[in-house]
Amino acid sequence: MNIFVIWLILVIAWNFGYPQASPIEDVIVAVILALFNIFLKKFLKL
Repeated sequence: MNIFVIWLILVIAWNFGYPQASPIEDVIVAVILALFNIFLKKFLKL
């Protein structure tokens, strides 16, 4: 659950930090952050 919260906070930060981003950029960043979370789960063994 904590990994999801981290992902959610990063996605919200991206959306507020770059409001001019196009929808495709939003999708790309969300996918990158999701992959980062998968890495964190494996690294932290959660």
